Amino acid sequence: MSATLLAIQVLNGLQFGLILFLIAAGLTLVFGVMDFINLAHGVQYMVGAYLAAAFTAWTGSFLAGLALALPTALVFGLVLELVVFRHLYERDHLDQVLATFGVIIFLNEGVRVIWGAAPLSVPVPDALAGFIELPGGINYPIYRIAIIAAGLGVAGLLYLLVNHTRIGMLVRAGATNAPMVSALGVNIRLLFTLVVGFGAMLAGFAGAMVAPILSVEPGMGDNVLILAFVVIVIGGIGSVRGAFLAALLIGIVDTVGRFLAPVLLRTVLDASAASQTGRALAPMLIYLLMAATLFVRPAGLFPVKR
Repeated sequence: MSATLLAIQVLNGLQFGLILFLIAAGLTLVFGVMDFINLAHGVQYMVGAYLAAAFTAWTGSFLAGLALALPTALVFGLVLELVVFRHLYERDHLDQVLATFGVIIFLNEGVRVIWGAAPLSVPVPDALAGFIELPGGINYPIYRIAIIAAGLGVAGLLYLLVNHTRIGMLVRAGATNAPMVSALGVNIRLLFTLVVGFGAMLAGFAGAMVAPILSVEPGMGDNVLILAFVVIVIGGIGSVRGAFLAALLIGIVDTVGRFLAPVLLRTVLDASAASQTGRALAPMLIYLLMAATLFVRPAGLFPVKR
């Protein structure tokens, strides 16, 4: 096993974990503040990727496309909240799951109607193309480094927003006791709307950032939604800090596990069997991690105090 390959997989896991964090941060805020299960959060990630692809093709510049995709994703999230989500806040979780699952089906078919079923591709920006040599002689794509830097930057800004601003104080208070915040004169409905819109923009940003390295296609948000829920369960519902650490942990465990599992199994199995068994076992690692975490800390690593 090459140490260079392992280091590359760790970097890939870090990049994947930060993308998961961008998705899970909005989801954990919505779930923690509003006790609202939004299965449609994954399609907001997909819509962000499609918006980036469309605006990049229209403007001829990825950065311009990204600048247009972010406010559009925000508006899209606000529209969903006004039209669908706000009518579900007082309903039970089963109604929320069924309704938002219907939104998934509707939007997946909607992008097929607008953009077709064929995958779209977004070119990597010229300024971020190529490779950079890291310590140890590792050549790593510059664009993936940019994703890591953008994810860390957003995480830092989100930390400042949640912990050192008035709106962040209201969000934290709403996550702890929403009725009391409303009784103190805060427009809790507006707060809920802003949280949903901001979460949609974060998910859209994640989708836009991965558009140049993944195929943009209908249903691309379905699998990542499951991982986002695993992130918020491990990190603690409503905890942005927990979502950040859990996302990095899951990203590295999933990526490195898929690389190491076949290698380790070759010590007891032949190459073909080790490869097949490793590919089958590797996706289970994050769920084993979740089970172990919940066994030790049922409320997650950093639960919000209520």
